[in-house]
Amino acid sequence: MNYHQYYQTDVINGPGTRATLFVSGCEHQCRGCYNQSTWNPCSGHLFDEQMQQRIIDDLNDDRIKRRGLSLSGGDPLFPANLEAILSLVKQVRAHCPGKDIWLWTGYTLASLSPEQQEIVDLVNVVVDGKFEQSLADPSLVFRGSSNQEIHYLR
Repeated sequence: MNYHQYYQTDVINGPGTRATLFVSGCEHQCRGCYNQSTWNPCSGHLFDEQMQQRIIDDLNDDRIKRRGLSLSGGDPLFPANLEAILSLVKQVRAHCPGKDIWLWTGYTLASLSPEQQEIVDLVNVVVDGKFEQSLADPSLVFRGSSNQEIHYLR
């Protein structure tokens, strides 16, 4: 898996102060997407064990109290990303007690494959649905268009 950007301190993508990873790869290619540069799964930087450990370390750094991890993109549930995202989510669950995980995806919960569902079963909140430019609403919190839903799972 590749990633485009990692923010060790972020207050935009989810509640509270967070660590946020924007992964590469998205097959939805929504018209009006603000993050088109992340669509190509080969773009960005290689996500490796060192980067995974950096995220874990940042989440556990008590100098900046982070509420959790946000996963966006691209699409964390893009098929080529599933193995690395599952590993990361499992590591956060195992080594970062009390931290929540938010995940944004263009897939809907009803359409997930078993592999995608395995990841969703480990996160706290999923914002699902493709961005629909005709339903865009800048007043919405944590989503870009009114068809997208916020699912509080844990």
